[in-house]
Amino acid sequence: MQQNKILFNKPCTSSHLINLKVLISLIIQYQEHLSRLEENIDALAKEIEEYDLIQSIPGIGNKIAATILSEIGAVDRFDHPKKLVAFAGIDPSVFASGKFTATRNRITKRGSRQLRYALVMAVQCGLIRSRNMRLKDFYDRKRAEGKPHKVALIACANKLVHWLYVILKSKKTFRSA
Repeated sequence: MQQNKILFNKPCTSSHLINLKVLISLIIQYQEHLSRLEENIDALAKEIEEYDLIQSIPGIGNKIAATILSEIGAVDRFDHPKKLVAFAGIDPSVFASGKFTATRNRITKRGSRQLRYALVMAVQCGLIRSRNMRLKDFYDRKRAEGKPHKVALIACANKLVHWLYVILKSKKTFRSA
C-alpha cells in the first residue's frame, strides 16, 4: 500500500518525491558545472595582462573584469573612447526632425548587452559605500543637476568606459585622485 505524505497542503505521492529528488540532483550538477566554469574563466583571465589593470578601478571585481575584457576584445579596434561607448550601446540617441528636437533622449542599446550590463554593475558596485570616490562625486554632480538616478547611472557608465579606454590603451593602473 502506498502511503501519501502531505507536502504543501496537498497529498504527495512517491512519484512526486522521485521527481523532486531528480530535480535536486540536477541543480547540484548545474552548481558543480558552474563552479568549474568559473574556475576556468578565472584561470584564463589571469593570463591576460589587462585583467589586473581594470580591477584597479574600485567596483570592478573578477567577474565584471572578465566580462568587460571578453566583450571589448582588443581595444585597438577603437580609435576613440566614444566608439567604445557606442559599442557598449550607452551613447544617447538623438531625435530631431526639422525644428523639432526631443528633450528626452534614450540610450541606443545597439551594442553589446553583456558589456552594458557589466558596466552598470561596475558603476553600482563603485557607488556602494563610496568605493569609487571619483565616480561617486560625478554621480552626485549629475543628481544635483536634476538628472534621475538611471540617467546619472548611465552617465557614470559612460565615464567608466572612458577610464577603461585610457587604462587599456596606456597599460597603467587607475589613479583614484
